[in-house]
Amino acid sequence: MPSLASIRRDWFASPRADILAGIVVALALIPEAIGFSVIAGVDPRVGLYASFSIAVIIAFTGGRPGMISAATASVAVVIIPLVREHGVEYLFAATVLMGVLQLVAGLLRLDLLMQYVSRSVITGFVNALAIMIFLAQMPQLVHVPPVTYALIAAGLAIIYLFPYLTKAIPSPLVAIVVLTIVTIYGGIHVNTVGDMGKLPTSLPVFALPNVPFNLDTLRIILPYSLTMAAVGLLESMLTAQIVDDFTDTSSNKAREMRGQGIANFVTGFFGAMGGCAMIGQSVINVKSGGSTRLSTLIAGVFLLFLLVVLNPLVARIPMPSLVAVMIMVSIGTFSWRSVKDVRHHPWQSSLVMAATVVIVVWSDNLAAGVVVGVVLSGLFFASKVRRMFTVSSDISEDGRTRTYRVSGEIFFASAERFADAFDFKEVLDDVVIDLTDAHFWDITGVGTLDKTVIRFRREGTAVEVVGLNEASAAMVERFGVHDKPDAEKLLAAH
Repeated sequence: MPSLASIRRDWFASPRADILAGIVVALALIPEAIGFSVIAGVDPRVGLYASFSIAVIIAFTGGRPGMISAATASVAVVIIPLVREHGVEYLFAATVLMGVLQLVAGLLRLDLLMQYVSRSVITGFVNALAIMIFLAQMPQLVHVPPVTYALIAAGLAIIYLFPYLTKAIPSPLVAIVVLTIVTIYGGIHVNTVGDMGKLPTSLPVFALPNVPFNLDTLRIILPYSLTMAAVGLLESMLTAQIVDDFTDTSSNKAREMRGQGIANFVTGFFGAMGGCAMIGQSVINVKSGGSTRLSTLIAGVFLLFLLVVLNPLVARIPMPSLVAVMIMVSIGTFSWRSVKDVRHHPWQSSLVMAATVVIVVWSDNLAAGVVVGVVLSGLFFASKVRRMFTVSSDISEDGRTRTYRVSGEIFFASAERFADAFDFKEVLDDVVIDLTDAHFWDITGVGTLDKTVIRFRREGTAVEVVGLNEASAAMVERFGVHDKPDAEKLLAAH
């Protein structure tokens, strides 16, 4: 059970700031959720109910206080074929299964895989999201009345200048309220939230997905659920890391995985699509003063309040006010320092960052960009470790014994260089392979040692292996064959 101190820290550290921040986030969620519903080819209620449900549930179950989760574009893109070919009820079933898969992933501690995502990949991910957030505003920036640009400029001015007067009220909230009043009472005609799609006027209803509960249904939804779960967890884990950095605090990634699973599992029963953490709304929340679970809860609850109770007023909120907020998010999210660091950082790190950005923006697929970045990071790391490997040797005074001294890491990338470092044709009585400064990482390295020893023996040279550290000795003892009876036959069998 959580202690009173932890409840106070996670929920009520700054209630006033959290409530105001949650209100700002709720307003920003509406056009996003409607837009994602349009992308997925479903009714706007599907995205809006998802944002309400996921935000409220993750406030209690998530592992990163202050992070916002709701319907997202990354999940919406994945489900387009499912909705088009099988209908929205199969989407609800896929969302339920998505939640189960994410819950299992959390129980299996797959969050530990985040350790293999380099800082360069995270920076590229952040920069790509910032670009995508800005590009998502383009429909509201082209073929619109000129007054739209004036309102956006005014909104940005309020957002950046109002904090010099006071920080008691989040400046994005002030910008939305002021521009709404100006457009309504000034008779200014611009795109509004109501133009994005029909807003729901009733509460979501619990219901089982209207699909056959059989293996055919599972066969249809499983591929989509796997992709949705993977993309959702990847984006959530990276967003949690980013919010950790913004707030200089840590989070429970395993709990966040489980929380995402619970949120999506329940959401599927309320006629809504799956979702995950949102970097844009999370940044809005943090920059508006939200830092606890209360801000996330308020965002979800106030979103439903806006939709059901204040529906007519919400429909008249001008889109330029929300575009201004999202442009602020885009500017604040982008790591401008990374541009200057290109000149000072290793070219490999810069290439990983740039590749992540390009792939994400080009493919509109966050997972693809991160996978490419991780693979490149792995290749560069393996290449770097490979170059750190050296072998030197000296011969005894009588010319009958040569000692090879191996230094560095021996694994799949350096195994070939290890084998090439020995002169098997030199006429010797004895060879000593000194591994005091070496370390064996995998069975490929162990196998190369076996081949080296046995090849010397075929030439009539006795071989002694010395200096293995404890971990390497354990691996050689388990997987090696050169020191076993019938080593030749065992090597052939391998």
